[in-house]
Amino acid sequence: VQLQASGGGLVQAGGSLRLSCVGSGLTLDYYAIGWFRQAPGKEREGVSCIKAWGGGTYYADSVKGRFTTSRDSAKNTVYLQMNSLKAEDTANYYCAAAGDCYGGVGHYTQYDHWGQGTLVTVSS
Repeated sequence: VQLQASGGGLVQAGGSLRLSCVGSGLTLDYYAIGWFRQAPGKEREGVSCIKAWGGGTYYADSVKGRFTTSRDSAKNTVYLQMNSLKAEDTANYYCAAAGDCYGGVGHYTQYDHWGQGTLVTVSS
């Protein structure tokens, strides 16, 4: 069982990136998939969550209106489209699977399966 996040990189402020989370040995449609990020010296924080079978999405206030999460069931992939990036979005981004979003982006302890991080660096 493995999740693999990719798509990070260096981008200027105001730019866009799309992160991908691919499941291996795990059918992502059956799970709520969250995106988290962790900057150096800071706690891991929830960014977004998409319910199983695309039933709904939730976003942290800091990214609402700029980030969008979606699924491609055929590719067993969940995406995080990040627009209007800011320097404060710089962090390692992780995807994770849980039984449900529980009404929000949740806390990292609610998630059972994790991928490795992908680094997003936004230059100002």
